[in-house]
Amino acid sequence: MINTFTATAAGAVAWLIAEKLSGHKSTLLGGCSGVIAGLVAITPAAGFSGPFGAIILGAVASVIAYGFVAYAKPKLGFDDTADVFGIHGVAGIIGSIGVAFTNLPSLGGPGDADYTVGGQIGTQLFATAVAIVWAAVGSAIAFYIAKAVTGLRVSEEVEREGLDLGEHGERAYNY
Repeated sequence: MINTFTATAAGAVAWLIAEKLSGHKSTLLGGCSGVIAGLVAITPAAGFSGPFGAIILGAVASVIAYGFVAYAKPKLGFDDTADVFGIHGVAGIIGSIGVAFTNLPSLGGPGDADYTVGGQIGTQLFATAVAIVWAAVGSAIAFYIAKAVTGLRVSEEVEREGLDLGEHGERAYNY
């Protein structure tokens, strides 16, 4: 429990600092995004981390996720409205690989005195690659099922009219 708290707090603070260092204002949305990034990162490592390892992992994952959301996503030009991949995907990958580091006794992890990162990093990289492939295949299957059942886009007319009126027959706002 303490690892989850420390990772999420570190993630929030790291995201806010990254925003500030990037020349932007620190925002509540940024803080919440950092909390989520820290939580996602510590999830695979929670049982293999001490508090200090959780702080480092939450902060590192949050800063890398911020960099992806703020810089890589616009350059790649893909639509990730809620930054689902930018936060959950990137921080999850960092957290999964980070298990090899958080297990270190010097970071408060439960590893034995003869534990080495090199011995575990290959396992973590392989497991992360398998998880990425698994998620990609599952997402592709879900994508094609959704496409077959409902379609992926509304008509251009409905898009112009607005989804509230076109899809639901009512206005969400009266202004």
